Amino acid sequence: MPLISAGTMVLDGQIRRPGWLDTSGGRILGCGGGPPPRAPDRDFPDSVVVPGFVDMHVHGGGGASYPVAQEIGDAAAFHLRHGTTTTLASLVTAAPAELLAGVRALAGAARRGTVAGIHLEGPWLSAARCGAHDRSALRDPDPAEIDAVLDAGGGAIRMVTLAPERPGGDAAIRRFLDAGVVVAIGHSDATYEQTTHAIGLGATVGTHLFNAMPPLHHREPGPALALLGDPGVTVELIADGVHLHPAVVDAVLRAAGPQRVAVVTDAIAAAGCDDGTFRLGAVPVEVVSGVARVRGTDTIAGSTATMDRLFRAVARRAGLAEAVQVTAATPARALGLQRVGVLRTGYDADLVVLQRDWHVAAVMVRGDWRVPERG
Repeated sequence: MPLISAGTMVLDGQIRRPGWLDTSGGRILGCGGGPPPRAPDRDFPDSVVVPGFVDMHVHGGGGASYPVAQEIGDAAAFHLRHGTTTTLASLVTAAPAELLAGVRALAGAARRGTVAGIHLEGPWLSAARCGAHDRSALRDPDPAEIDAVLDAGGGAIRMVTLAPERPGGDAAIRRFLDAGVVVAIGHSDATYEQTTHAIGLGATVGTHLFNAMPPLHHREPGPALALLGDPGVTVELIADGVHLHPAVVDAVLRAAGPQRVAVVTDAIAAAGCDDGTFRLGAVPVEVVSGVARVRGTDTIAGSTATMDRLFRAVARRAGLAEAVQVTAATPARALGLQRVGVLRTGYDADLVVLQRDWHVAAVMVRGDWRVPERG
């Protein structure tokens, strides 16, 4: 039953200096502020302990992609080294047979606990706002295909991003909700009214707010304002300084509050790699100076970010408690994940030990040190 103490801990959303946490059987047995109840097994007097990061939108990393069966473990391990203890593996638009194969591969990984589930980003997206998705494979949601995808997922599909304005959008939203899948609106050219209608049907997430959707206009506010303005919607932000200006991130945090903001990486295989050529599904991607774009265009193609980098960016501008909320608690709640995202008695012992500069020093997953402390 390892007992951990640290100079700073964020416990149940509250900053404790010092703090302690006791674990047993992979769960948190008890925690609190002040001196620990007995001599700690591990003491981090100059470090900050926070909940393990929850990334609800990530395609790969470390040179590996989630749709590729033999690379799933490598991608998850790469992000684990950067503090992500809960990963939702995202699939991009693909032809029907390829989509089903990717879902089956990731469903197996979910059963093994390598990933926490699947995020389908497409293929039911807007051609006008497809971004780095394969335009030729976009299509309207078809009930038979949706049923086939859900069957292939075997309960592992946790979220789907779709453009609600496509024909069949209403029925698709209802079918996914009936299956217990979180519906996100993104890669959409929907009007404000179409977006509020989809939210009324039960959509609860805005996929990478402002990206791959019409810009906010004072006469045609579009999906961004509808998503930002609804208190029941969680909005994703890619806070890498490329997808959004930092001032926009600040403004969204003020407008929506950290309880409604989930910071995501949208990372592709290029994360953690040198500049070069990669692929996002069927689309060739060129990375220059750490920025991924569809080859030969200015279209951004995911990111090369990691959650620890995004945590630092938010913490330096908004504060430690806010950074913990948007990188762990909010995404976990948005996905309906139990016992993760918060350091609280009865929850999984998933945590990240950060050095004074907020770089990762160690990572614990369900009570096991997966990334040993660095000297």
